[in-house]
Amino acid sequence: MIWPNPVRLLLLTMLLTMLLTMLLTMLLTSSVVAMQGSQAQPLNIRRIELQRQNLIVPGREVIQVRVELDRGAAFGRHEHPGDEIIYVIAGSFEYEVEGRPAIRLSAGGVLFIPSGVIHAARNVGTETAVELATYVVEIGKPLVVVVD
Repeated sequence: MIWPNPVRLLLLTMLLTMLLTMLLTMLLTSSVVAMQGSQAQPLNIRRIELQRQNLIVPGREVIQVRVELDRGAAFGRHEHPGDEIIYVIAGSFEYEVEGRPAIRLSAGGVLFIPSGVIHAARNVGTETAVELATYVVEIGKPLVVVVD
C-alpha cells in the first residue's frame, strides 16, 4: 500500500478547505443579496417584528411590529390583509387613511385602520418617530401590500 506524502496531503486539504470556504461565501452572499432585493426596506425606515402568534380564530394571527421612521421619512400607500392597531411610542406621525382627513399623532396617540383600507404614514417631527403596530391578519398572506 502506498501512503501519500504528508505534506502533499496537508496542502490538498488546505486547498479544498479554501475552495469550500469561497464557495460557501459566494452562496451566502448571493442569498443575502436576493433576500434584500425582495424584502428591502428604505434605510430610513425600520420594521422590527416583535412577535407573531396564531389566534383562537381560525386562519388568523396577531403580529406586533415596532416601526421606526427617521426624521422626514415616509412609508407610502399600502394596505394589510387584516386590521391594524397603532400606538405611537415616540415622535410625531401624520397618517393619511383613505376616506378620512389626515391625522397627526404624537407619543401616546392611537389609531385603528380596518382591513384593506389604503393608508400611508410619515414622520412630521424633529426626531425618530416610533410606533407599535399590532396586526390581526390572515395567516399566510403578505403583511404589507404596497399600492401605487
